[in-house]
Amino acid sequence: MKILWVEDHQPVCELLAVAADKAARARVPVDLVIATTLMEAESRLRLERFDLVMLDLTLPDSHDGDMTIARIANMGKHRIAICSARADRNDAVETALRCGCNIAPEAVFKANLPFHRFIQRAETFHDFLLEQMPGGEVKVQAAA
Repeated sequence: MKILWVEDHQPVCELLAVAADKAARARVPVDLVIATTLMEAESRLRLERFDLVMLDLTLPDSHDGDMTIARIANMGKHRIAICSARADRNDAVETALRCGCNIAPEAVFKANLPFHRFIQRAETFHDFLLEQMPGGEVKVQAAA
């Protein structure tokens, strides 16, 4: 699974990079690319195909969550999942769903992500990413 994670908070980026490295070493199918700005994410989406875009709603070059989602949604047929600490993250998801966006129906509260578990057990990182995909809940249960 190829994932673009759009995140500007450096400590989170570092934890994600370690989790992706551990996944690669464990031969878990996670190909993670990190972008730190909306412009960088758009550039990556022009050049590469991704299955999933994990998107923070507050980026250095975009503070409007709805506009951020719309710009990413217009860049291809990938699935979008919101991973943000913003209080209005679920409102942004509801708006995107009403507009027909291919987006996970519930936003992820970034502060609750178990980054250390993702690092210790690569399959939990992969399972989390699968949960963000359509029908992901079924795939994860079947694998358990």
